[in-house]
Amino acid sequence: MSAKQKLIIFDTTLRDGEQSPGVTLNTEEKIEIARQLSRLGVDIIEAGFPVASPGDFNAVQRIAREVGPLMEGRDGLQPMVICGLARSVKKDIQTAYDAIKDAPRHRIHVFLATSDIHLEHKLKITREQCKARIGEMVSFAKSLCDDIEFSPEDAGRSDPSFLCEALAVAIEAGATTLNIPDTVGYTTPHEYGALIKHLCQNTKGAENVVFSTHCHNDLGLATANTLAGISNGARQVEVTINGICERAGNTSLEEVVMNVHTHPDTYPVYHTINTRLFYSTSRMVEDLSGMAVQANKAIVGRNAFLHESGIHQDGVLKNKQTYEIIRPEDVGVTTGNLALGKHSGRHAFKTKLEELGYGGAALSDAQFQAAFAKFKDLADSKKTGVTDGDMHALVADVRSSSMARAGSASQSATPAPPAAAEEAAPGDDAPADDVAARYTLKHMQVFTGVGVTPTATVTLHDAQQGAELIDVAVAKNGPIEATYSAIQRIVGIDIDLLNFSISATSSGQDTLGKVSVRIARAGGADSPAGSSQQDSPAALTSYGSVPKFSGVAANVDIITASANAYLTAVNRLVGHDEANNRASHKERNVEI
Repeated sequence: MSAKQKLIIFDTTLRDGEQSPGVTLNTEEKIEIARQLSRLGVDIIEAGFPVASPGDFNAVQRIAREVGPLMEGRDGLQPMVICGLARSVKKDIQTAYDAIKDAPRHRIHVFLATSDIHLEHKLKITREQCKARIGEMVSFAKSLCDDIEFSPEDAGRSDPSFLCEALAVAIEAGATTLNIPDTVGYTTPHEYGALIKHLCQNTKGAENVVFSTHCHNDLGLATANTLAGISNGARQVEVTINGICERAGNTSLEEVVMNVHTHPDTYPVYHTINTRLFYSTSRMVEDLSGMAVQANKAIVGRNAFLHESGIHQDGVLKNKQTYEIIRPEDVGVTTGNLALGKHSGRHAFKTKLEELGYGGAALSDAQFQAAFAKFKDLADSKKTGVTDGDMHALVADVRSSSMARAGSASQSATPAPPAAAEEAAPGDDAPADDVAARYTLKHMQVFTGVGVTPTATVTLHDAQQGAELIDVAVAKNGPIEATYSAIQRIVGIDIDLLNFSISATSSGQDTLGKVSVRIARAGGADSPAGSSQQDSPAALTSYGSVPKFSGVAANVDIITASANAYLTAVNRLVGHDEANNRASHKERNVEI
């Protein structure tokens, strides 16, 4: 039996995953996720589409500079490759290179459609013109960067013979990785596996490149197709955390890796991913993207390791292997006996965080201290012990607040546009943990009930003015609307609430309530207030270029949690630098 080869994990959560409707990550959010992916052991991340806007360029450039060199949690591995996407246009390719060139290891990803339906109706070029453009653009990219990936868009519906010709041109021009996308999720595992095998065997120069998969989940076959690709010669997989992407999603990173992990004798590859960080990584992406993970999602869903059937419970109690093919702890779902309460100290708290996947540099010292303070307050207020769900919520709260302070820190720092990229020095931003948030909640009194008009009186401390500001608001639709209206009156900004969700982190009347919100400044051309279309407000604003800001907070009082989550988002809004504005979904979304 031949020796196994390493499976290269190419994560595109920050590019393809961000094309999910309603998902627009700001720069700080993208950097936070990129750091976590580096700790996870991901080999390559596609950080974005730099040409889309100066804000998109800045986000990719900062990831290249700040995350590209990181080695924490990467024992035995090289630094993560930072990749930028480009159409087969010289401006795109040059801009992508300018954004990623400061990373120790970097890659340009160039794509062009090859299916007849795309060539005729979208690009309006012939097959020969297609091959000529591939040769020219891949050659230009190669003149800038050694590591070049080429993707023939809609490969799944392309003529296999022509595909071999087009890929041979890309190889001759200098491509080192050939990515084969099933752009519309049309193929079956048998068809996709056969296509990969055919290309590996019939493309001139195939032995000198790495073949990659990129499968969409429109028919629910993304993971199956990807595994079929691996079995037939692919050695790189393009995936996203939680499988997020537009339409029905992309291939789930955790599903592919755990299939390889669980079937070591089935696939001709091995992985180097730290699977124990899957659960904490999944929760981070869920919180920052606003894309909830379905409860029965494989590997990271909340029900993935729960058993309610009496027969199953009996078997698991006697021997877990009777009904569990994966140990929960192998993916970061803890089953330890370390119970935390009001008498627990910093050491026990830190040990539990490490057990949950938040060890090492996952939290800064300031974030750790803030989380510990919130933990002590929670432990004092709960009759039952602090659960793992509570701990995940506390970390999400602290991280969200920290990113709000990061917005304040960068308010006076203007990111370099592409033309001035060489002049910008990495590390110019002030440490986020040393900057106070613009607004903090000092006092709140809410009056509500059946048959009465909800009223909220809110007092905020304004760090910029050094003053406490108070206002009161009434609402027709409950105490949270009244609270948000009072906050808007104080800060003097009309705000659209795009998403609001609340969940309990455990059971019992004293459970912690976790609130996630996403907001945008009202009145933009593509915001609900500025549109006459009949679509829902969330759909309209989520696709627009108006920046969106998220906030997460946790508290046993759900109105307090709601107020703090909203304030976190507001702090990020008021601290936002317009130079960081991202392009709209329409401008930065590309199909591969």
